[in-house]
Amino acid sequence: MGQRREFEVAVVGLGGIGSSAVYRAAKRVGSGALGLERFELGHDRGASHDHSRIIRLSYHTPAYVRFAQDAYRGWAEVEEEAGEQLLTRTGGLDLYPETAFGSMEDYRRSLDEVGVPNEWMDSGEAMRRWPQWRLSDDVRVMFQEASGFVAADQANAAHRRLAEGQGATLLAQARVTEVREAGGLYELETERGTFRTERLILTTDAWTNELLAQLWRPINLTVTQEQVAYYAPADREAFLPERFPVWIWMGIPSFYGVPSFGEPGPKTGMDAGGAEVTGDSRSFEPDPGYTEQLDAFMRERLAAGFGPHIAVRTCLYTMTPDRDFVVDLVPGHERAAMGQGAAHAFKFVAVFGKSLVELVFDGKAESDISAWPLDREILTMEDPPITFHV
Repeated sequence: MGQRREFEVAVVGLGGIGSSAVYRAAKRVGSGALGLERFELGHDRGASHDHSRIIRLSYHTPAYVRFAQDAYRGWAEVEEEAGEQLLTRTGGLDLYPETAFGSMEDYRRSLDEVGVPNEWMDSGEAMRRWPQWRLSDDVRVMFQEASGFVAADQANAAHRRLAEGQGATLLAQARVTEVREAGGLYELETERGTFRTERLILTTDAWTNELLAQLWRPINLTVTQEQVAYYAPADREAFLPERFPVWIWMGIPSFYGVPSFGEPGPKTGMDAGGAEVTGDSRSFEPDPGYTEQLDAFMRERLAAGFGPHIAVRTCLYTMTPDRDFVVDLVPGHERAAMGQGAAHAFKFVAVFGKSLVELVFDGKAESDISAWPLDREILTMEDPPITFHV
């Protein structure tokens, strides 16, 4: 029997969001779901690979807080179906220096409005509870008990495995070069032939505009190469998940970190600190200057976690100008949706993919996604104002 060529729904791009979407699609239509990936499945060329990603409820708007609550429920559902733990709760710290990039009151108000417990303290109290930190007197700290991390590579693999278990077809090395409407279907020209589908979901991140421009128009996106470093501290037990929470330094620049998971030491990264690239032109070589910024932060603020590098790894950020998501139908299309995570979406992928599938099948999502339309002005205006911090 030859390769099936016509499907009820196709998901293009099988990173974090796309893997979730094809899983949710397969739960609906079984073998009627198709997933297409331009590289190998589980590749390291995008934004969804490596051991872990932070998950948190603390966000600057109630819309994000509620969407995060839906994501936690989505992860619990996936964990139960997969029979494995994907989410580890460590608690989380948001650390606000005097020069913080945003108002901590926005975060406090958003959490309070949604009814999420949050605990605020000065730097002295934070260091008493987590002596790994060295904090100056100006730093204010918020602790939120639900924060933690998702096992990123493991979660992506679980979504794809569950999709295939429902009968979905997942194809690697299947870059889509052209998309067009024909006879009430979408025709997808790929490196593995032509496929036809009733419904289409685009989750192609750094390569978004290649296909979106064929359906509608390109949008303003900035792609950067970022990196994280894993350290081997002298006291490794001090950075185990049961002893050390995930954290975000809300300064300029902004840093973040995860306790030991997947490697025998903590992970630290910087948010939106890398050079602008494209998905195809990026290098996989870490930037020594970038690495030194990570090292300098660790030496100053988290010296107990500093040590020789275990690994330094690169990834891509693809950011909208306002750093907000896109979760929407493509304008002029009732059965084609597009998702863009603005480089902070992995924590949400369990509900992000679900919402995209609901859009193409039901015309609306169960979760409130009204804050993230595709046709908002900032995505298509010339010289849009840039706000990369969230």
